[in-house]
Amino acid sequence: MKGRIIVLLVLSVLFSACGLFNKKGGRNGKSSSTTGWEYNNAENGGFQSDPKIKQILGPGLKFIEGGTFTMGRVEQDVMYRWDNVPRRVTVSSFYMDECEVANIDWREYMYWIQRVYPDSPEKYQEALPDTLVWRTELAYNEPWLENYLRHPSFGDYPVVGVSWEQANRYCQWRTDRVNEQLLIEEGVLSHDALNQKGSSVFTTQGYLANHFQGSKGNKPLETAEGEARRASWSDGIMLPSYRLPTEVEWEYAAYGLISNIDGELLTERRIYPWSGNYLRSDKGKKRGEILANFVRGRGDMMGVAGALNDAGEIPVPVTAYEPNDYGLYCMAGNVSEWVADVYRPLTAVDVDEFQPYRGAVYTNPRKDAEGKPIFDEFGNIVMDTVADFRNFRDGDYTTQIVEGDDWNAVKDSAGTDGVYVQAKNGEGISSLITDEVRVYKGGSWSDRAYWLSPGARRYKDQRESAIDIGFRCAMSQVGSPRGN
Repeated sequence: MKGRIIVLLVLSVLFSACGLFNKKGGRNGKSSSTTGWEYNNAENGGFQSDPKIKQILGPGLKFIEGGTFTMGRVEQDVMYRWDNVPRRVTVSSFYMDECEVANIDWREYMYWIQRVYPDSPEKYQEALPDTLVWRTELAYNEPWLENYLRHPSFGDYPVVGVSWEQANRYCQWRTDRVNEQLLIEEGVLSHDALNQKGSSVFTTQGYLANHFQGSKGNKPLETAEGEARRASWSDGIMLPSYRLPTEVEWEYAAYGLISNIDGELLTERRIYPWSGNYLRSDKGKKRGEILANFVRGRGDMMGVAGALNDAGEIPVPVTAYEPNDYGLYCMAGNVSEWVADVYRPLTAVDVDEFQPYRGAVYTNPRKDAEGKPIFDEFGNIVMDTVADFRNFRDGDYTTQIVEGDDWNAVKDSAGTDGVYVQAKNGEGISSLITDEVRVYKGGSWSDRAYWLSPGARRYKDQRESAIDIGFRCAMSQVGSPRGN
C-alpha cells in the first residue's frame, strides 16, 4: 500500500514539474477542461487548441442578424399560382453582399480565367455572359449589346446575361481568391500569382488537401514542436464559401425588418425593403424621389427629360438609391437576382421551419487507390454525388431510391420526368418544372411595382440568362448568431 502511495506522489510531482497537467482546468484556453492536459505542449503530444478567432467580415459583405419572420406573399396573388403562402420560419445569421455583382467584378473574373488557363479557351468561353440577351426583335438595343459589359462607363452597373450555373462558378472563384489573399496577409503564403497555371492554381479545397504547395510566406505557422506547418481549417484564417443566398435568406435580408421591432414584437410588416406602402421617399430633401429602379407604367422607364424619376431606362449603378436597414443596396428593382433554391410550387408546405431550402445535393471527393482526392485540370477536386434531394417529396417517391452504392449510375433516371409534364423536342406542353429550374427574386428595371416585393418569386432554367437578372453572393456565419 505504501509503495503505491509513493508511486502516485512521484507521478504527481513529475506532472507538476513538467507542466504536463494543469490542476486549475476550466476553459482558459491553456489546458483542456475535460482532461486537464495542457494544450500546445510537445511533451503532451502537441495538440493545439482552437485560437480565439472570430469570423472576419469578408470583402463586400454585410452582416445579417438572423431571426424569425413570416416568409411569403404580402400582396394579392395576382398570378394565382398559390406557390408562396405565408409561413413562419427561422433564419440563421449570415452575410450578404451589400451590392449586386457588377460588370467590373465579372471582368476581373474573366481576366483571371484567361490569364491562368491560357490552354483552355473553353473555360473562358464558359464564363462569358450572354450579351445577346439585349437583342430583341422590335427594339434597337445594339449599343448595350456592344458596350454594357465592357465599357468603363458601365463598370459599376450590375452584370446581366449570366446563368445560375455561371453565378455559382463565380462564387467558387471568389472564395478561392479571398482565402488565398487571407493566407498571404497572414504570412502563410507569398504572392505567386504569375506562377499559377492550369491545375497548379490555388483553390481552398486544394490547399486543405495538400495539393496546392505555392510559395511559402515569411511567417509560417508552427506545431507545438516549433516546426513549420500548413494552415488548417481549425486555424480560423480562411472564410467559409461565398455562395448564392437561399430564397429565405434573400427575402429576409431584403425586408430589413431589424428596424421594425419593439423588443420581441414586430411592429409593422413591409411590402417593400422600406417602411410604408409608397414607392417614393417622404424624407426631407428627398421627398418625392423614386425609391427603386422599375417601370412606373406602360412606356415609362425613367420619367421625363429634366425630371427623370429614377434615371434608369436600363440597370443603374449597384449603389444607386438608399440601402435598406441592413445596408443592402437595390434589394428591389434594378435587376432581379438568382437564389440557390430549386423551384417547386409547394415549397412553402414542404421545407423545414429552420433554414428552409430545396436544392440539397450532397457530394464526396473522388479518391484514388491510395485514398487521396483526385483533382481535375483546373485544380478542383472531382466530386461524386451521393444524394440528390432537389425533388424530395415532390410526388415521386421513387426518385430517392438508389439500388447499390453508386448514385451516379442511376442519377439520370432519378429525375422529375415521371412527376411533371415534360415537352419532348419542342412538341406539346410542358410544366417547366425540372430539377434544373431555379428561383429568382426581386423586381427589375423592366418590371412593374408588383415584383418589387421581396415575397414575390419567379423561376427560370439554371442554364438560361436574361437581360434583367443578376445576382449577389452570401456567406454563412460561423459562431454566435449575434456576429462579432
